[in-house]
Amino acid sequence: MEKLIYTLWKKPGEQTTDWSARLRGPLGAALLAAGAKSLQVNVVDDFVASGAGLRLESRPVPDGLVMFWMNSANFRGEAERILAEAHAGIAGYLVTESLIKNDTPPSPPGARSFGFSLIGFLRRPDWLERADWLRIWLGSHTQVAVETQPTFRYVQNVITRALTDDAPALDALVEEGFPTEALTSPAAFYDAVGDDEKHRLNHQRMMDSCHRFIDFARIDSLPTSEFMVRG
Repeated sequence: MEKLIYTLWKKPGEQTTDWSARLRGPLGAALLAAGAKSLQVNVVDDFVASGAGLRLESRPVPDGLVMFWMNSANFRGEAERILAEAHAGIAGYLVTESLIKNDTPPSPPGARSFGFSLIGFLRRPDWLERADWLRIWLGSHTQVAVETQPTFRYVQNVITRALTDDAPALDALVEEGFPTEALTSPAAFYDAVGDDEKHRLNHQRMMDSCHRFIDFARIDSLPTSEFMVRG
């Protein structure tokens, strides 16, 4: 089994609510019929609009993503065609998933998941070799992230290769599930509501760790609503 992630740019003029419903409805059903074994949809919608302060853009970012597993990425042709015909642009990636944490409260299939999902788009900085970059991020930083933030879901997707022509260069995609309060509250984002000193320490510890392996001039992040169409 292999995990595929497609970043999506909706067609001009299409309303986000309509597009999101199509992804979770007829488009999602078509993807499952085309061989997807599961389907997760993430969209930038009104629910996460208040989290604009968490949005980072070093280059044009997508409107959302779909993620699914298939027996083999070799069989993706029909699913990719479905996505390409329904969007102004797509970029596909084959990834290796590491599920660090998954305590998301259950929700009905296709319904909005609890809280929100912060998607990080990572590119290896020039000052690190790939092996060193992976060692820092997947190794010591993982525990820092878990200990300094109230994430209930934390998924590290290391990109193996691009699947579509002209896909923007990426090395990893990160999924972090946060409680809704973290959209607007820095203290909530650092698991330190009502404790200024804990907020300061958690923020400093996180930033010190991130600066070891992230070039902040080349990172993007999107607060998104997450929908598990089929788990």
